[in-house]
Amino acid sequence: MKLYGIPNCGTVKKARTWLDEHGIVYEFMDFKKHPVTDALLSGWLKQFGWQRLLKKTGPTWGQLPEAVKNSIKDDKSAMALMLDKPNVIKRPVLENKGKVLATGFNITDYEKLDI
Repeated sequence: MKLYGIPNCGTVKKARTWLDEHGIVYEFMDFKKHPVTDALLSGWLKQFGWQRLLKKTGPTWGQLPEAVKNSIKDDKSAMALMLDKPNVIKRPVLENKGKVLATGFNITDYEKLDI
């Protein structure tokens, strides 16, 4: 199992704490040390779509020019932005053997996971 994100993200910290408290073994994949690849992001987009993977609430999104924000209309345009600015990926992404189990962190959703 892998948990993708950045270590100083509050939501990632909550997910890591929850997984640790529940004895769930995972490998943490820091976006800064292990950048997302085309293949990885493409797989996530096929499973969840760009609307669920794109984080529009953070400072990275907020600082983008309106023209860039307005240009994000599909998986292809969102993927280009996410590869360029991984901080716009909704974090964390919890994955097991290539299957995305969750994006973001919600205790109720994590408690329902079959892991």
